[in-house]
Amino acid sequence: MTDRNLAVGNDLVRRVSLAVEGGVDMVQLREKDLSRSQLLKLATELRNAVGTRALLIVNGQPEVSAEAEAQGVQLGEGSMPVEAARKLLPPGSLVGRSVHGVETALDAASEGVDFLVVGTMYATDSHPGLPPGGPALMRAVAQGCRVPLIGIGGITRDNLSEVVAAGASGIAVIRSILAADDPGAAARGLKQSLTDAWRSRPLLTNP
Repeated sequence: MTDRNLAVGNDLVRRVSLAVEGGVDMVQLREKDLSRSQLLKLATELRNAVGTRALLIVNGQPEVSAEAEAQGVQLGEGSMPVEAARKLLPPGSLVGRSVHGVETALDAASEGVDFLVVGTMYATDSHPGLPPGGPALMRAVAQGCRVPLIGIGGITRDNLSEVVAAGASGIAVIRSILAADDPGAAARGLKQSLTDAWRSRPLLTNP
């Protein structure tokens, strides 16, 4: 997930490209303070830099996603319905939603989202006023949802195995990669830890 304020040297596009080389397979463009035209410009630059090596998902603006030829959109917990977003996107585009509780996760799954971003897992500067739900939240959501779940919030190499063991299909990070001295190396380290966590995860079953 992007935050150009954390990109060392103010070179977000280059650092994202390095992260993709290191194993990142989905990039979420999340820059809420940009105007529509600025966001579209940045989305297009990222799309050109990333190419087919990773998916590009635009936060909250399906029209920008479509115009930039990104792969989909990430909706906030209380934003537009999934069906409305799909009408603004090309066929086959992905629609995800951020959720912070079991009830909203179940509602989003029933809307037909392609994936859920579940958080926050641990305390994070990105959402300072939101109490972390921890792996227990991920576990509760996983018991009721059959869509891929991505954990977010304070996740590092040291704790990501707990999130995966609780049911996450993947993780989302910001600072761990963008603020790193070497974004590519940071991504490779996270990807290796994530692969190890997948291999050791216990079998999960839904009711």
